[in-house]
Amino acid sequence: MTLQWVAVATFLYAEIGLLLIFCLPFIPPQRWQKIFSFTVWGKIATFWNKAFLTIIVLLIVLFLDAVREVRKYSSSPAIEKGLTSRPGAYEHAQMKLFRSQRNLYISGFSLFFWLVLRRLVILITQLAKELSNKGVLKTQAENTNEAAKKFMEENERLKQLLKSNAKEEEHILEAENKKLVEDQEKLKTELKKTSDALSKAQNDVMTMKMQSERLSKEYDRLLKEHAELQNCLGKDNKKGL
Repeated sequence: MTLQWVAVATFLYAEIGLLLIFCLPFIPPQRWQKIFSFTVWGKIATFWNKAFLTIIVLLIVLFLDAVREVRKYSSSPAIEKGLTSRPGAYEHAQMKLFRSQRNLYISGFSLFFWLVLRRLVILITQLAKELSNKGVLKTQAENTNEAAKKFMEENERLKQLLKSNAKEEEHILEAENKKLVEDQEKLKTELKKTSDALSKAQNDVMTMKMQSERLSKEYDRLLKEHAELQNCLGKDNKKGL
């Protein structure tokens, strides 16, 4: 294996190791987010995209070169040409084919794991943000629930207070209404007594008026009789003289 493929294979093993570390279940996404938020990552963030694209291009070039080598050593004319030139050409061609296939697998998996690694880091970061937002939203929801419970308790207390006040006011109103009814009954009784007394007084007045008229008539009759008696006496006196 040449030096470049040793480097690619080492890079592949490093990718596999990182993927296994990222997939450890006992390390939460929040911990990875704290690790990703170190200042050292912020310093190299400007070179990260360039490095990623450079590695992608190199892996694609190596992958295409491995594909070319596999196609080269897999073709039957090349093998037949080597067999006619020297006796050990077939074994040499098979060895070349094995190496080219190995390089193809190494470069292909390195390219695939590199893309998966980048996507995994993005997903872990997004998951950590979502969990943080979830925690904040959960705290806000709990605070809102507590505030709602307090408001409900305060509302119930106010309702009970209003009910008790309403009951007290209702008792007071009932007592006042009862007192007013009693006063009304007393006033009706007094009014009836007054009406009866007035009727009696009117009857007495009418009786006295009738008696007065009778007395006036009797007085007039007596005056008339007195006048007649005087006239008779006057006539008798004249006859005696």
